Amino acid sequence: MSTLIALPAAADDLKILAAGAIAPVVRTVAADFEQRSGIHVTVENATAGVMDKRVRSGAAFDVLVVPDGVLDGLGKDGYLNLASSRPIARVGIAVAVKQGAPSPAIATVAQFRKALLDAPSVALIDPKAGGSSGIYLEKLFEKLGIAAQMHAKEVLVPGGLVAEKLVDGSAALALHQQSEILQVKGAHLVGPLPAAIQNYTVYAGAVGAHSASAVAARAFLTMFAEPAARKAIEEHGLLPEDR
Repeated sequence: MSTLIALPAAADDLKILAAGAIAPVVRTVAADFEQRSGIHVTVENATAGVMDKRVRSGAAFDVLVVPDGVLDGLGKDGYLNLASSRPIARVGIAVAVKQGAPSPAIATVAQFRKALLDAPSVALIDPKAGGSSGIYLEKLFEKLGIAAQMHAKEVLVPGGLVAEKLVDGSAALALHQQSEILQVKGAHLVGPLPAAIQNYTVYAGAVGAHSASAVAARAFLTMFAEPAARKAIEEHGLLPEDR
């Protein structure tokens, strides 16, 4: 049973900036926080690169939840209270096809490489948009020696849910964070990348250095350690990241 959260009366609104795959979890926690505290929570979502630029451009916010590398950089540059930071969850990259389409074998690196080469079109986040999975995959294609072939068939998505390109017929294969694939009705999760080439993104949160509701913001962050939040993390295809 949820208990009420006692917070200063002046804290009547929180603005949360959340990057990519962690957004559904943040929204779940935000709804619980609103119910328990009476404080309205606004959650905005974009790629990590967009969030980094937004914060550096002076956007107002109370809590930032982004990949830990982005968070550390912003903290060192004075945009966050790093003492408030906490790891929340991690998520790996996975492969998806349209519901009903044959699932390629991807258990080994060789099988995954063949699946990429056999697919007529492959959707992924545009690396230039700052999405962590797209940045990693671009380097992976080079490592696998198939960068030229992939560039000819890539369907680059500037942000949002990559697997939607399967549903509308724009791509035959999609590569994205597992949690984001699970959000798309009509997409079938084939499975994660082989362990040898998997890349996990760790998401962490911190209070903004200039937040006018720092006490409430800290209380919001502590909720990610509660059982309900951990359950939401797992249900959305992520893994809890403990201190």
